Amino acid sequence: MRGFLASSVGVTCAAALALPLALPASPAQAGPSTAASEAAAPGSTQSLPLVPLTRERSLRPTARTQGLARRNVRPFSLVGVVWDDPASELNGRVQVRTREAGTGVWSDWQEVEAHNDEHAPDPDTDEGSSRRAHGSTAPLWVGNSDGVEVRVEAERTARDATGDLEEGAGDGSGDGSEAPLPDGLRLELVDPGGDPPGPDARTAGRAGGAPSGLRARSLHAAVPDGKGGAGVTELPALSREETERTYFPEGMTDRRAAPYIGPRPGIVTRRGWGANENLRERGFRYTKKVKAAFVHHTASGNKYSCSQVPSIIRSIYRYHVVSSGWRDIGYNFLVDKCGNIYEGRAGGVAKAVMGAHTRGFNTNSMGIAVIGSFGATKPTDAALKAISRLTAWKLGLYGADPRGRTYLKSAGGNLYRKGKNVRLNVISGHRDGFATECPGRLLYGKLGSARTTAARYQGR
Repeated sequence: MRGFLASSVGVTCAAALALPLALPASPAQAGPSTAASEAAAPGSTQSLPLVPLTRERSLRPTARTQGLARRNVRPFSLVGVVWDDPASELNGRVQVRTREAGTGVWSDWQEVEAHNDEHAPDPDTDEGSSRRAHGSTAPLWVGNSDGVEVRVEAERTARDATGDLEEGAGDGSGDGSEAPLPDGLRLELVDPGGDPPGPDARTAGRAGGAPSGLRARSLHAAVPDGKGGAGVTELPALSREETERTYFPEGMTDRRAAPYIGPRPGIVTRRGWGANENLRERGFRYTKKVKAAFVHHTASGNKYSCSQVPSIIRSIYRYHVVSSGWRDIGYNFLVDKCGNIYEGRAGGVAKAVMGAHTRGFNTNSMGIAVIGSFGATKPTDAALKAISRLTAWKLGLYGADPRGRTYLKSAGGNLYRKGKNVRLNVISGHRDGFATECPGRLLYGKLGSARTTAARYQGR
């Protein structure tokens, strides 16, 4: 997920301005914290301050290389690095090694995507300006582990790399030879906790609700949107006819989207993947509509099985809320390599929930994250089909043509100034709104076919 900028400026998805329909309640614990402070909650987070690793003349916290030597830790499955100021960038290289629990085998050094600020709330929102917000790398899924080693090295300039430095350079003294590491670097080790109840807890409840302003009166809409109903872990797939009856019942005056809406796909709810609802802030943030979908990759690696995905999502959720200080998981939906679709940020799968996914363009959009890294790995056909099915349904609720283009107003970023109206594909990649490699070259190259397939699902 490297940015296109030659200066290695990081980029991230972010929450955009929204038109909230409900005021938030008091925020839940969301700042960086140790596992001890969260012992009562499922899962845990260990937060370990990094220390200088080089014997430089100045061993200040901004020393060129920071990290931790090999050590035993409590079990964890996902790692990331955070720092104090979300406006600061980590211009450098982050690598980790982990020890597999049970076997004691240490992994090779693995790269952690350092430039992740394109996945973050917009600074002008209450979420982005919160004192709990922190800078963060992308999370990396490593599986069940009980040992860790990490090193973070500041980026060297061309002058530094040639060794043509005056004595004393490279100690973070402000000579311009390197970008100093941000203050307050900490290693976050996330334990996702246990899995939720299995398929036996699933019911036939068909939640999801209708978009704002629509009142679905069919049996399929009996469970209120955003609540999921007690025990509902998966919303079953609907036929086209069932979808239209659910979201566009007889007697509605606004049927603009009804002729072109794809069948609702099956969606694993937050209850289904085991979200601890005590972590996130109360209340929801909504925008007016969903005009576009931004496709992302999580950059968390491809070494996972689909049975592990609930644990991965719980880990990302905890990392976004506890370690990064956001109000909830940033993405509206997630998709795995097997083509399963998961509810992301709370507020209702059919509603225009404001996420924290595409910095500058979170108003009137939704974010879909495919779990994995797709710079050098091809996405599966199942994942691409899931993107098409999900966008055909969700965009169809709001009358959007997946093959079309639309205008979104930028809230500010490294491609478009704040306030600029930008013409974008209705199904866009993250890199279309922010200078980043997300969603990876090989996934981005498949978005054209996803648009065509989604339009076909809508009956266009």
